[in-house]
Amino acid sequence: QVQLVESGGGLVQAGGSLRLSCAASGRAYRFYNMGWFRQAPGKEREFVASIAWSGAPTYYVDSVKGRFTISRDDAKNTVYLQMNSLKPEDTAVYYCTQLREWPNQDSGSWGQGTQVTVSS
Repeated sequence: QVQLVESGGGLVQAGGSLRLSCAASGRAYRFYNMGWFRQAPGKEREFVASIAWSGAPTYYVDSVKGRFTISRDDAKNTVYLQMNSLKPEDTAVYYCTQLREWPNQDSGSWGQGTQVTVSS
């Protein structure tokens, strides 16, 4: 089981950008399809973006298409989520995880997440 540590969250004004990182341990990581999910206060966790083990294809929820970009650097065992044109509704705790099923079924294993807060 790969272990994951998210970082890069913070407080940003609407229209700003953040880049989240997800550091993975274990050599098996590079064979996993990976995804980012988020959970806003009072809401269920939802899928945001995913990337195949080979780096392509990628898949996004409609609400972030054109604004967010998922990528991976297997030399660094890290998955990234570049978030641009942030909106207050993007405020949530963001988690990365390996996928159980492509393109958006999580494995059920979660790290501590990283908080993203977008002010209006």
